[in-house]
Amino acid sequence: MTETLTEIYDRKVHAGELHQDAAQRAILPELQRIREALEAANGRRRGLLGGLFARPAENVRGLYMWGGVGRGKSMLMDLFHGHVAIEAKRRVHFHAFMQEVQAALHEARKTGVDDAIRPVADAIAGKIRLLSFDEMQITDIADAMIVGRLFKMLFDAGVTVVTTSNRVPLDLYKDGLNRPLFLPFITLLESHMEVRELESETDYRQHRLEGAKVYFSPAGSAARAAISGIWAELTGGGGDEVLRLAVKGREIVIEDYHAGVARASFWELCGRPLGPADYLALADAVRVLILEDIPHLSAENYNEAKRFVTLIDALYEAKVRLIASAADEPERLYVEGEGAFEFERTASRLREMQAADWGSDRV
Repeated sequence: MTETLTEIYDRKVHAGELHQDAAQRAILPELQRIREALEAANGRRRGLLGGLFARPAENVRGLYMWGGVGRGKSMLMDLFHGHVAIEAKRRVHFHAFMQEVQAALHEARKTGVDDAIRPVADAIAGKIRLLSFDEMQITDIADAMIVGRLFKMLFDAGVTVVTTSNRVPLDLYKDGLNRPLFLPFITLLESHMEVRELESETDYRQHRLEGAKVYFSPAGSAARAAISGIWAELTGGGGDEVLRLAVKGREIVIEDYHAGVARASFWELCGRPLGPADYLALADAVRVLILEDIPHLSAENYNEAKRFVTLIDALYEAKVRLIASAADEPERLYVEGEGAFEFERTASRLREMQAADWGSDRV
């Protein structure tokens, strides 16, 4: 007999792979309900006669799982999504998904179609029965104005959505421009998804970093080993997906990513011609950034230094947790040449971002 999600969770707790948490465990029967319904519907659709007499799409009510950062939402999503025995499923960061949708809409409009959302929704629903989203949040008015019709079409086509979020549905796009036009989307979510709060008192991600060293200098083998240990602990062993961000017609790719935690080198992020929009998109998409091998900065790498300042500003304003290795302490990274005086603010921010509680209030 196939193990239930609760049985898998309990086994992992017993093996020391997970910490027991009553709030997490209470969510598992809801996820198991969705798993069983999707697998049963998948079996009926396959049938002996294949697609010729396939039954119409069946609506399996999804789940909107919300709570503070580090409560274990992504871990539960991993457990659920990895054990749903259907092929027509996808797990993706919500921000990346909406970037893909906007790009697809742009292409659809080029064909002169009257309703560009329809072919985009049909293309998604034609391949996917389960969409598992990390971190549903709406901050862009372009997204806010299309999600209602897009998701209604997906739900009508039988797509099931399971998502994590740091916000209760009513707070999505809070104080956003033309928000009354967005409110039907909240009603739509609540009508097609169970809404459950993960009320754990333990912030696991923050707990892992609380009191831990997060800035390592000089950057070398010892720093790499320490950061690799943090990376493994935050991600459960390492990145399992690529983060792709579409910004103004180009794509920013972070090769190492898992559930809001990204890892990159200084040269990957500052050695390329990226700008404020790119760094803002990155800061919006991640909760923790591991940035390695920050060099000494001077006139010789002035452009890279300017990008680094812009990157830190974006991370600072978004309250992103930064873990870094660098050639020297913040105050000694940029000591002479054009831009050295302005870098004092960046050095101060790098110091402030090392505080144990930095980023704990990001919602």
